[in-house]
Amino acid sequence: MENTYRILLAEDEPKLSQVIQEELIGQGYQTDVAYDGIVAEKLFKQHSYSLALLDINLPYKNGMALCKEFRDINKNIPIIMLTALGEIQDKLDAFTLGADDYIVKPFHFDELFARIKVFLKRADNVQDTAEKIIIGDLEIDFNNKSVHRNGKNINLTAKEFGLLVLLCRNKGKVISKQEILEKVWDLSFDTGTNTIEVYISFLRNKIDKPFETKLIHTKPGFGYYVREAPLS
Repeated sequence: MENTYRILLAEDEPKLSQVIQEELIGQGYQTDVAYDGIVAEKLFKQHSYSLALLDINLPYKNGMALCKEFRDINKNIPIIMLTALGEIQDKLDAFTLGADDYIVKPFHFDELFARIKVFLKRADNVQDTAEKIIIGDLEIDFNNKSVHRNGKNINLTAKEFGLLVLLCRNKGKVISKQEILEKVWDLSFDTGTNTIEVYISFLRNKIDKPFETKLIHTKPGFGYYVREAPLS
């Protein structure tokens, strides 16, 4: 049965964009292609998309600028960056602007399509039945997907929110990188990148840095956990 997902692909390499578009259409996804940033911007404002694939080096308006703009417009849409730029700073910049994933060219199409399915499936997941999680002065409200600490609102991306919820649901339990990959990224294998460390750093900057009591802790060699005091 054909699904109702609509994907925006912003890619200026005609052969690559054609292959990706044909494969996505073959899997039942309605797919629009933009060969430059200006067209991608117009399409995004005209249609309601389930996911966006953005090349970074686009003419007229690059993928980083589009990522920031798309995230400002839609907080929850999954955004995957496609790029030949593999430096860690490029990845950090993309994540900071709101990207959910970052795939370096050349890549295996099977990996790309697997990640697309992961993000679309997650977006469809039924909202959690629990209304709130409270740990110390940290409060997570599932009804409006908000996070507060000591009464102060903390803005998180969808991925940061998912990671925080996983840690808080398992208060005091050390969660391994593998478990985080499986439950937050829906990946059964380690991609070899330091994505988890990057997102833990993002969370600490937002959740812990402005406050005296630190909630996010590391057990070296094992993983991460949330607790009002470190494990002894």
